[in-house]
Amino acid sequence: MTSLHRTLLLAFLLSLSACGFHLRGSGLNAVEFAFKSLYVKAPGVTPFVADLRRSLESAKVMLTDAPDRADLVLEVVSEQTSKQILSLSGSGRVNEYQLFYRVSLRAYDKQRIDWLPPEEIALSRILAYSDAQVLAKEQEEAVLFKDMRSDAVAQAMRRLSRAKPQDRE
Repeated sequence: MTSLHRTLLLAFLLSLSACGFHLRGSGLNAVEFAFKSLYVKAPGVTPFVADLRRSLESAKVMLTDAPDRADLVLEVVSEQTSKQILSLSGSGRVNEYQLFYRVSLRAYDKQRIDWLPPEEIALSRILAYSDAQVLAKEQEEAVLFKDMRSDAVAQAMRRLSRAKPQDRE
């Protein structure tokens, strides 16, 4: 029986590889971009910018240190996090927060032609809260913000992979 199980398991794994299955997020390395070099213009070095640079480098995009040497300039216009009370208990204590993460981006070439018009990536998550677990909830909040940042980087990479010069009218 164990050899039958092994054979079925092997057949299952082979069928997964034959259908093109791959883990989520593992397909960015094979993405072709319409540009070869990129300059990331940001108001500061934030974790989002660092993660984005890392993703671009792993996708074999050459990052330049000056906008005039790049085919495309990616401008991180703004990045902000916020937290809002979503619900209160009967005694007036917070039950849930809604966390927001917003990144505004635009991309243009040397002639200032937009490849990605100014657009915003907006993400939100709900955090159940308890006064009895303050430290654990602070850590959970940090993990949720990190998850949203990773999601925003992946969305930015997908948008860059589809970027092309916009028609001027």
